[in-house]
Amino acid sequence: MTALQEARPSGAVEPPARPAEPPAPRRGRTALLTGGLLAALLLLALLSAGVGAYGIPLGDVLASVLHRTGLGGHALDRTAESVLWNIRLPRVVLAVLVGASLGCAGALMQGVFGNPLAEPGVIGISSGAAVGAVGAIVLGAGFLGTWTVTVFAFAGGLLTVVVVYAMSRSGGRTEVVTLILTGIAVNAFAGALIGLFVFFADNAQISQITFWQLGSLAQATWPKVLAVLPCALLGLAVAPLYARRLDLLALGERPARHLGVEVERLRVALVLVVALLTAAAVAVSGIVTFVGLVVPHVLRMAHGPGHRFLIPGSALGGAAVLTAGDLAARTLAAPAELPLGVLTALIGSPFFFWLLRRTRRKQGGWA
Repeated sequence: MTALQEARPSGAVEPPARPAEPPAPRRGRTALLTGGLLAALLLLALLSAGVGAYGIPLGDVLASVLHRTGLGGHALDRTAESVLWNIRLPRVVLAVLVGASLGCAGALMQGVFGNPLAEPGVIGISSGAAVGAVGAIVLGAGFLGTWTVTVFAFAGGLLTVVVVYAMSRSGGRTEVVTLILTGIAVNAFAGALIGLFVFFADNAQISQITFWQLGSLAQATWPKVLAVLPCALLGLAVAPLYARRLDLLALGERPARHLGVEVERLRVALVLVVALLTAAAVAVSGIVTFVGLVVPHVLRMAHGPGHRFLIPGSALGGAAVLTAGDLAARTLAAPAELPLGVLTALIGSPFFFWLLRRTRRKQGGWA
């Protein structure tokens, strides 16, 4: 017994140990990363709005935006105003919304599955939305006018996630492995349906179907921005509310339950949020892969696994990455335009292979 223990009265309560000081100023790192992502997104958005076959100087882009918002600036000539506000800015805003939705959905998926290799397409949402869009094109559905394909794509994505979740549920519970395997099977079935639709399509319809298979923002308009805006804003606003529960879920299902987390209800809610974000994005951009995989993992390596930053950070990072990707897609091979989904896959696939090997090496193998 030490002298300190002898001096303390019998029955006295031990004073709580002082928490260890954090090894790094996490708040400063969070502020730095957030500021960097915001600055990168703003700069990329301005560049994307100005660069193209009809060049608009960066200062003129900013002046026109300030003029339209009543904050000063000045109007441009008729041609420049038309190019900027009818062609470029709808595309930039759509890239921001789609990228933010896919990045945020990826962070949620990785949190729900507890696996850094998860991404929104793993449970079939993207392929289901593509089936809905391709079916509307081939069947000649047009009762909703220009909104028909978008609505069918959105409905296809939501229906797919409902089917996947219902098929993977057993005994009132949903196992992550079963959910992933069911998603793989549904993805294969959706691919077969798309192939069947392509077989019956004519040449004009095949060119439209190619858009959904390869991904592109070439058909961006303000109505399409308005179509994805409510779903994107709702999903992006709701997702951070689950940050603390995702942090607890990272400890494991049993510890999370002991800490008061209703794991099954949390999983259902987050899968629905992921479906909302991904289906809305795919409905206007086609299938764009790897954004939801790469962005959250890079931010996790830079900042740590805490979802309080990871969820909004992934939204900002996804918006910046897709804005940069769209700028590259329409300028690298000008006057032709590279498919956005192909470009993100070319960049994301090597990263996925590296991540796969890194994860396997850290775990000491999977066999």
